[in-house]
Amino acid sequence: MHDDERDIYFAIINRFIGYHSRKAQRRTANDTSREYPFVAMDTRQAFDQILFVRRYLERHAPATGPWSFLDIGAGIGNVLLIAEVMGFEVFGIEKDPYPCRIARELLGEERVAATDIWAFDAYHRFDVIYYFRPFHDGETQRRFELMVEDGLRLGGILIANRKMNSRIGRDARFVRLHPELPVWRKTRGEE
Repeated sequence: MHDDERDIYFAIINRFIGYHSRKAQRRTANDTSREYPFVAMDTRQAFDQILFVRRYLERHAPATGPWSFLDIGAGIGNVLLIAEVMGFEVFGIEKDPYPCRIARELLGEERVAATDIWAFDAYHRFDVIYYFRPFHDGETQRRFELMVEDGLRLGGILIANRKMNSRIGRDARFVRLHPELPVWRKTRGEE
């Protein structure tokens, strides 16, 4: 696919996502003093990140596919759709009722849990965890990031968009897999 064709494809997708994003933002039940309502990440960026991870796993863990993929704060399920089409076994968590309903309609109720990030206790079950910064409050966001990093299974991959805590760069448990994409692999256990 040529770049101009790719741009047309993503422009169409982004129009549909934008339509649902605006509705989700108007109907949010989130506490917007500290949490974001659903805001879709640029589809091209999410696509490139997930494609990179899939190709990485194909080279480094081919016998273990299909790989499990968790979207924390799944919103309307747009990232889950990309991951599912790329062959991942997808699951999302979303506590905001309106976007959660849309994601469940798109992917099935068994694929999207209507639960809070802090109540979810199965981060260790997934090969890949994705998020697009759910909190605008810095302290809460950093606490969330550390919780996910600690909960990620050994060998798991983290796609962490708009990350606030830079500790991961000094954390011996993690290796950054790409110089520009926010993608890390947990290669060591607790020390």
